[in-house]
Amino acid sequence: MQITAAETLGVEGRGPFYEKAGALRDVVQNHVMELLSFVTMEPPSSFDAEAVRREKVKVWKAIPNIPILNAVRGQYGPGMIDGKKVVGYREEDRVNPESGTETFAAVRLGIENWRWAGVPIYLRAGKRLKKRATEISIQFKQPPLLIFNRMQSSGPCQEIQPNLLTIRIQPDEGIALRFGAKVPGTSSMAVCPVNMDFDYSAAFGTSRANGYERLLLDAMLGDQTLFSHRDGVEINWALYTPILEAWAAKNPEVFPNYFAGSWGPDCSNRLLERGGHQWRNNLGAKS
Repeated sequence: MQITAAETLGVEGRGPFYEKAGALRDVVQNHVMELLSFVTMEPPSSFDAEAVRREKVKVWKAIPNIPILNAVRGQYGPGMIDGKKVVGYREEDRVNPESGTETFAAVRLGIENWRWAGVPIYLRAGKRLKKRATEISIQFKQPPLLIFNRMQSSGPCQEIQPNLLTIRIQPDEGIALRFGAKVPGTSSMAVCPVNMDFDYSAAFGTSRANGYERLLLDAMLGDQTLFSHRDGVEINWALYTPILEAWAAKNPEVFPNYFAGSWGPDCSNRLLERGGHQWRNNLGAKS
């Protein structure tokens, strides 16, 4: 599973705040962990706020301590965003010119329960990345014996790809499912990836309400379902505080380590390569 929260924006004049926060505090330990809990929790007994919170907390409690080797950080340098030159983080307004604050963070973790045991989960968030997108991708396990793969030594698709469920949170809300289908009209058994795609705006029209409006309305109605609770906040801080302390004790040797308009630092790619995986960077695509 991969969860990505990518922004093309920089700190946008919030230098003093971001110098004290960084990507891990600002996005990963709260927003990204909320997405993780919603997609991995068991069905609650009801949509009552307390019932939903209980299931979310169960997920977070099942996450073992994250080894420091499973967490990487980055900071953007100058580059190009939408065809325009942008400055690096250290050149932003009211930012320390020798800052060690991370603008990109990625971690690998696991959930030790019956449903998710053994499934590697990768989270990343960063600023000045190539594309603005928040997306969850769940790759299904391949069967232990790929019968059809033996039968298609030639043809349009040489290797059967695993099924993939993609949940697009923003900017183009929707759900896509990739699976294999036999190519018609061929004498051989050629199985190629095809996609089913659901787009919220195409089905229901574009909503004028944004996330903040929804939360303000929930607050006025007294609905606490989408709000953080002390128990969950404490669990997530306990998970990420050791990483923050380790990073604070040793400034990064090479910052900046990715240019604006890229998908982040090379250490992020190596984090996945150790497990034989790679980031899904065609965010928003239907495959």
